[in-house]
Amino acid sequence: MRKTADCRDLPSETNCTLTISGEEEEVVSAASEHAVSVHGHTDSLDLRKMVRDSLKDVIPEHA
Repeated sequence: MRKTADCRDLPSETNCTLTISGEEEEVVSAASEHAVSVHGHTDSLDLRKMVRDSLKDVIPEHA
């Protein structure tokens, strides 16, 4: 099942609106890289766990 990470679901000083969707590992990787490069976080197991815990299932439009 596809997953999504949405910056609007997490506190942000920049009011970031980026949404990333895809397979779970792709989203965790991309969202972690975004958190580091845009929001100044340090890449760590804790960051990746926070990202993974915030993922939501993508419900197909045709469902």
